[in-house]
Amino acid sequence: MAKPEPDLMERVVSLCKRRGFVFQSSEIYGGINSCYDYGPLGAELKRNVKDAWWQAMVVRRDDIVGLDSAIIQHPEVWRSSGHVAGFSDLLVDCRRCKGRFREDHLDAIPCPDREFKGRVARVCQQEGLHTEPRAFNLMFETHAGPVKDSASIVYLRPETAQGIFTNFLNVVNSSRMAPPFGVAQIGKSFRNEITPGNFVFRTREFEQMEMEFFVPPADEDRWYEYWVEQRFRWYVDNGVRPDRLRKRPHAEDELAHYSSGCTDVEYLYPFGWGELEGIAKRGSYDLTAHAKGCGKDLSFFDEATKQRYVPHVVEPAAGCDRAAMTFLVDAYDEETVTDEGGKSEVRTVLHFHPRIAPITVAIFPLVKKAGMPERAKEIQATLMDAGLRTFFDEKGAIGRRYRRQDEVGTPYCVTIDGDTVERDGTVTVRDRDSMAQDRVQPAELVAFIRDKMKAWRRG
Repeated sequence: MAKPEPDLMERVVSLCKRRGFVFQSSEIYGGINSCYDYGPLGAELKRNVKDAWWQAMVVRRDDIVGLDSAIIQHPEVWRSSGHVAGFSDLLVDCRRCKGRFREDHLDAIPCPDREFKGRVARVCQQEGLHTEPRAFNLMFETHAGPVKDSASIVYLRPETAQGIFTNFLNVVNSSRMAPPFGVAQIGKSFRNEITPGNFVFRTREFEQMEMEFFVPPADEDRWYEYWVEQRFRWYVDNGVRPDRLRKRPHAEDELAHYSSGCTDVEYLYPFGWGELEGIAKRGSYDLTAHAKGCGKDLSFFDEATKQRYVPHVVEPAAGCDRAAMTFLVDAYDEETVTDEGGKSEVRTVLHFHPRIAPITVAIFPLVKKAGMPERAKEIQATLMDAGLRTFFDEKGAIGRRYRRQDEVGTPYCVTIDGDTVERDGTVTVRDRDSMAQDRVQPAELVAFIRDKMKAWRRG
């Protein structure tokens, strides 16, 4: 089993800022805690993560459909779901350092007081320096309409799932779906976390990728096991090293009150094992709660068996930001390479799967003359028309250009040289991982790259 690298996170964060993956939000004003902006490469990375998830969960299946529900919903949605009354963490304050912490995280939080460097906040609690735990609701509260009073209170959604449950009948009636079937959704959620941290691992504004799979009650366990395996395999198929992943079933005292089972897909981050995705058996809790709250029948009538029942739900729920961070951390590598002259240097490279990489192909004219830039632009246009994300670079030595693309995870670089414009027309395709080079005719370039993408395996 792999071991965490404590300083790896610092190197990844530095690369993210330097190369345009992630920036501190409102940085010119000093930033705002636990809020981040995604730069040009980060926006592409997140889009690719969401596309890969949507392809696997919706496009390539005939038993799952998509949904895009509103961020602000009727406040009764959150009362019926239990979020208003019970969606809270226990909060404690330290009388010495004035820090504010989640009570269940004290074992992992370093004491911020410099006098006690190296100790965790739990020790301060044991010494009587903390206040008694008190409940803190995690939902962001705001007002809808011109008057701020109790009647205008609404909430920013803390999860996308409830929008799926409240649309259960709409989906069944409009799409003619019958259990077992799923509804998938990608969207923003908001939680007023007490102790966010570890870069984008835990933030107050984040994007979720959730799917609710509605099944006959007797089939819940079978589908639960199926989705645990499917979701673990998705990360491996998209390039995450399997020795840094594990499936961890929750103990009974960890389960939510509505859940009879939950398994986390965890990743070994530089700071230790952390949840990457949760797959939960939610039973009939949500549909039953909303049926009671709205007064409508949310059961399903099975024409084949002539039975009516409230479907049970299996929910795979992942965070897009956390997944993107995982792909970044897992892809990061520093290799020592030696050139033909025997000179060695360290190559920083991101070994992204080609479908996750922000840039698929970089195009380099070898020099700025002899028609090479013009021919390079023509080839770039062909690749763009084929739907491949490209980047054009004509500045600096070719080796430095390769290194810049290695550092952002571009899997293929295409160089246009003298042979391209004066002799056989071929271009050089350089592979990021092996650094091998092939001569390819431009007419065959798109097919060549797509074949390499399909055959890609993590070395």
